[in-house]
Amino acid sequence: MPAPTIPFDLEASIQLLERTPKVLEILLDDLPDAWTAQNEGGDSWSPHAILGHLIHGEQTDWMPRMRIILSESANKRFDTFDREAQFQRTDDPSVAALLTEFSALRAKALKELRSLQLNESAFARTGVHPEFGTVTLQQLLATWVVHDLGHIAQIARVMAKQYTQEVGPWKAYLGILNRP
Repeated sequence: MPAPTIPFDLEASIQLLERTPKVLEILLDDLPDAWTAQNEGGDSWSPHAILGHLIHGEQTDWMPRMRIILSESANKRFDTFDREAQFQRTDDPSVAALLTEFSALRAKALKELRSLQLNESAFARTGVHPEFGTVTLQQLLATWVVHDLGHIAQIARVMAKQYTQEVGPWKAYLGILNRP
């Protein structure tokens, strides 16, 4: 049976989007680097790197793409999003600094989003994604919400896996430790 779904709701989406910085601050602020700098091995991301990724998205993805969709320009093609741009920063900000930066960028984005007073016809407007082709504004906004939730879950998983050995036999009952 497929998972239940709810119809897109802009205000509910904004409520979730505005909570993400608060959730991450509560979860990550003032933790030792042992919790925030570790990843799951290989090319996986640490909570610190995920924060950098979220910041890059605020700067170059969600609102810029929305502006393209809503513009009167005939060119609706999005720039390619560099999913790993956070690794190219020349500074090495602390988790606290990243949390502050993310919170400020998100507040600014949501203020702009609210000011647009979008309606159903705006949600149906389209842009051109470099990989997926034509996408709607509603899909972009819904993806923004799910992207946040996915990275919150990813951070929780990465942190939980730091205690994989310490939980001993309970690992068998802790699904978060058994998922890739």
